[in-house]
Amino acid sequence: MAGSSSRDEEEAEYGVLLYYKFTSIPDLDNLFTFFDSNCRSLSLLGRVRLSPNGVNVTVGGKLSSLEKHIAAVSSNSLFDGTDFKLASCCRPANDKVAQECGFTSLSIRVVKELVTFSCHPLLKSPDVSNAGRHLSAAEFHSVIQHAGKFLEKEGPDDHKKLVLLDARNLYETRIGKFQPPNVETLDPEIRQYSDLQSWIDNNSEELRGNCVLMYCTGGIRCETASAYLRSKGDGFENVFQLFGGIQRYLEQFPDGGFFKGKNFVFDHRVSVGSSDANILGTCLLCSSPFDDYSSRSRCTHCRMLVLVCDSCRKKGSQYICELCQKNGKTVGSIPLIENNKSQELFIPNEPEGVPTSDHTGFSPQLPWRNGTKPSRKLRILCLHGFRQNASSFKGRTASLAKKLKNFADLVFINAPHELPFIYQTGLRDPNSCPPPSVPPNPPPPSNNCSKKFAWFISPDFSCRSGTNWEIADCPFDPLQYMQQTDGFDASLAYLKGVFSQAGPFDGILGFSQGAAMVALVCAQNRVTKGEIDFRFAILCSGFAVELADYEKGSINCPSLHIFGNDQGNDRQISSQASRELASLFDDGCSVVIEHEFGHIIPTRSPYIDEIKDFLHRFL
Repeated sequence: MAGSSSRDEEEAEYGVLLYYKFTSIPDLDNLFTFFDSNCRSLSLLGRVRLSPNGVNVTVGGKLSSLEKHIAAVSSNSLFDGTDFKLASCCRPANDKVAQECGFTSLSIRVVKELVTFSCHPLLKSPDVSNAGRHLSAAEFHSVIQHAGKFLEKEGPDDHKKLVLLDARNLYETRIGKFQPPNVETLDPEIRQYSDLQSWIDNNSEELRGNCVLMYCTGGIRCETASAYLRSKGDGFENVFQLFGGIQRYLEQFPDGGFFKGKNFVFDHRVSVGSSDANILGTCLLCSSPFDDYSSRSRCTHCRMLVLVCDSCRKKGSQYICELCQKNGKTVGSIPLIENNKSQELFIPNEPEGVPTSDHTGFSPQLPWRNGTKPSRKLRILCLHGFRQNASSFKGRTASLAKKLKNFADLVFINAPHELPFIYQTGLRDPNSCPPPSVPPNPPPPSNNCSKKFAWFISPDFSCRSGTNWEIADCPFDPLQYMQQTDGFDASLAYLKGVFSQAGPFDGILGFSQGAAMVALVCAQNRVTKGEIDFRFAILCSGFAVELADYEKGSINCPSLHIFGNDQGNDRQISSQASRELASLFDDGCSVVIEHEFGHIIPTRSPYIDEIKDFLHRFL
């Protein structure tokens, strides 16, 4: 008994601390040193994110150590008014949940934004000084309970109503949410927080003129989301947010109040409930009551957490989340690759209208998890250049893939237009005659040659088989890419099929002619929305095709442009052509890297560091 009591006391000594603070940080290096020294001396584990605009912290350790940490942070005037949320809990077990949540190590990182609100993270974040009015847990509860009186107080209006907006991700809302009677509730059903801006834009009229009550886990996501909603101007003045989030509400109302189910948390606890034992979540497969994400079951396609009960969970099974199901994705269309082994997969059900066959598919990898690494890798679809294929481009980018392997997977596909094999005729002495038994300029054998593909083709191109060799019309022409302008519609239809079957993708990377294709897709992002969705584009040695009508800065997509400078001696694509393409993108959300290595993607410093910096903004 004495031993058991001692263990209970030891477990009770452990806790988790959450807090954030939006404030201007004058010296990030100095603050980084403070957190590194303080957290390590107190043996705290977890995540610390620092930005020029504040801090966001989730750490665990002995309660006494966490209290010392609070005292040290509070002594800095930068943190005046910070809401420190400290909860006692069991010590984390050394399992995959603790590792994935970062509670087996200490991770301190300097980031651009504390929370990435927009899918365009290079654009200016909402000004949190314009955030919605904070309501304490008691005030929030009272507003919901007496909605009519609250609306009269704010200003009577026949068209005004109270709307409760959940600012969290779908998998969070599936195990717990506010369910008050007689108050309209909105669940955006987003995969990630950066999708919320688009949802707000698409549902602005439903929110305009109403009193909007917003809530999230601990409050930080509501700061930027409410500020963005208020920035829309007339009709969006009455925005309120739950101060301290669901966590503070459940502390105030231990029975759950208007909140039903459990509060999903981003640490080893997984979720925190009230005294109400009712289960809100259901198993994805059998629909029985279930709300435990400890197994970390994930969607085969998008890697979002899904609820699969113990009875339905089987080793090696594939699951399709409800969002991917709505988009028509099915089990078996995308086999996962085990043990990070890269291979190319066949894409079934070739999109109608694409005049090719034998397309090599994509090569996704299982996300690698570590305490200090992102829980989900970026998936980047890669488009090769003219007269290349997925396999050859994969080989050319092997060094890049290796440098990015900790947080990004490169996914390769063939372009839809198959090209014939060609060869140059040899130069013979016109005065010499070859022996009659030797055929003039014999083509190379075709049995060991890989097929080549293109995104754009010349106007006189006909769909010819690549099984036979043809004599090239002329010697290599460095300006041949200017004549390859057709085939976009077929390539676009093909990409729609790839995104439908293999998506979602966080970004899309194009090299040379592949970059020209990416540029056109970016230019038409409004037309293709819902069919080809991605958050950023990387254009390497790119040039413009059919973009003459676009003005400088008119393409609004976060983009990274990589190309050889004037001294780079790129024999295929001139630096000026790549520079002109980059100028068509909004310079407020684009980055340009010029290098001196010609027609390649450089992977040495400082270029690889700039590439990583760009990608880190989307993690």
